[in-house]
Formats: sequence, C-alpha cells, structure tokens
Amino acid sequence: MPSGSAEPADRQRVERGGPLRTAVVVNPVRVENLDELRTTIETALAEAGWPAPMWLETTPEDPGAGQARQAVDEGADVVFVSGGDGTVRSCIEGLAGTETALAVLPAGTGNLLAANLGLPDEPTEGVRLAVDRGRHLLDLGEVEGQAFAVMAGMGFDAKLLDDASTTLKARIGSPAYVLSALKHLRDRPMRVEIRVDDDPPLRRRARTVVIGNVGRLQGGVRLLADAEPDNGQLDVAVLSPRHLSDWVALAWGVLRRRDHVRRMEVLRGSRITVTSDREQPCELDGDVIEPRRTLTATVRPGALWLCVYQPDRSPDLAEGSPKGP
Repeated sequence: MPSGSAEPADRQRVERGGPLRTAVVVNPVRVENLDELRTTIETALAEAGWPAPMWLETTPEDPGAGQARQAVDEGADVVFVSGGDGTVRSCIEGLAGTETALAVLPAGTGNLLAANLGLPDEPTEGVRLAVDRGRHLLDLGEVEGQAFAVMAGMGFDAKLLDDASTTLKARIGSPAYVLSALKHLRDRPMRVEIRVDDDPPLRRRARTVVIGNVGRLQGGVRLLADAEPDNGQLDVAVLSPRHLSDWVALAWGVLRRRDHVRRMEVLRGSRITVTSDREQPCELDGDVIEPRRTLTATVRPGALWLCVYQPDRSPDLAEGSPKGP
C-alpha cells in the first residue's frame, strides 16, 4: 500500500518489467467518438506490447468509483480515465490507497488535475506516458469521505462553477467560467471561522475559501504558488475583495505571481475547517457538492499513484511536461 512516509521523488518509477494490465473507465456522455477513442487506446497499447484493456463505462448511479474498484479487483495495474472533472474525481476515490496507478485522458472542459500536472490532451500521448511507467505518489484531500486531488472550495468559486452553462462550456471552453464569475463579483461576503489543525480559529469576512492540494485553477491560473501535491499539507487561500478594484488588484497579483497578493491570505495545515455564518455552495475538484455551513478537509498523504512526466525533483510536477508549467 502507498505510504505517507515514503519520499515520492524516490518512488517515481515502476521497476517491474513486461506489459501491464490496464482498464479504461470512460464517461460515455462526456466523450465524443467513443469508438475512435477505443481504437486509439488499443492501438497504442498493442504497439507497446501491452494487452487490450478492460472497458468500463460510468453510469448516472456510479460515476466512476465502482468501476475503478472493479478494475483493481480484476488485477489492473493502470486505470485510464476519460471524462470530465467529476469522472476523474470519482475514479480517484476508487483507486485511493491502492497500488494501481491512474492515467488521465482528459475530456470535457475543466480537467483541473490534467492542467495542474501538465498531462497530455491527446489520448495516444496519454497512453505513451503510462507505458513509460512514470509514476508519482500524490496526497489527496478528503471531505466527509469524498476525495479530491486538486482543491475544495466554499463560496465564490463554487458559485461560478455551478452557474457556468454546460452548453456554453462546450462551445467556448474556459471563458465560460469568466462569464459566470462576472455575475457574482458583487455578491455579499460571508463571515467565516477558519481553524487550521490545532491553531486558534481565525475570523474573516471572505468571498471564497479555497483549500488546495495543488495550485492551479481553470485556465492554468496559479492561485496557490507554493502548493505541492506530495508534502502532506493542504494550502488555503482566503480571498476577501470588497470592491471591483480589489478584484482587479487580486487578479493582477495572482497573474504576476507576487509573494503577497492584496486581499488574499494563505494558510497551510493538514486539517482545515471552514465554518460560515450561512449555508454556502461548495465544490471538490470543480465538481459542485451539497451546500453546507461547515467544510472540513483533511489530507491523506501518499494516497494515489498517478502517471506523470518525470520532473527533476520539482515541487511543480508540470515542469516535467512538454506543455510546460
């Protein structure tokens, strides 16, 4: 089983030789040209001398976790997942704590995990990445038994995700999130109490609180510059802009990667509890979950093997990708 005490940079490659057994978990609603995808994956695996994969489709009742567990039970060494952020997150829940590696083949418009780690968009390259046996042991966050690999959020970020039209996202991609965000810039702030581990609680008026395992949002914007997915900690961004000028200054500071960004406070810990004065929308890895007043996230160190490119001990795993950080 993966161990949180292991040094991930020293455990990045699978030494076992020979072909590995694979499975593909696919969301048939989010993936266009499913037959073409199947041909592409099976051809790429055959060229590497690997056997044809097991194929498992998600359902409305089971968006991926059960299929991922089935793949593990049937001996898969690598599980490819093709779908949106919700499909990827569900498969992560099914693979967490196992020795089976996840290989992401992005589909849909969000793909937060792929964007953060520089994973390829083209399925053939995604298969090659898995065949090269690049692995990295990642931490996961957990909220009430639900896992996340990228971030959890309460407030503004969940609102913009919830309001972004599926049709508009399919038509124009990431700019749909910008249009959604504009509708909520003047929303009333929330009063929150934030407790990090056993530290005294902090009380703030905030627009959103983002708990990140890695640092990039939609469009590749790096909100949490120092977040690392394998350090046993979660980073927390508390955003508290009051006026439109504050939003502009905050966005500029984030884009310029400044050490100190106006109206943004960054915290770090292994257990984060955010309590609001009223019920708020929340999200995990871009997937909107039930609104709540309290959001508690804990870290699960070294919980997931992920197929990635091989950086030179960089805290930003995307630096090992041809797409760049």
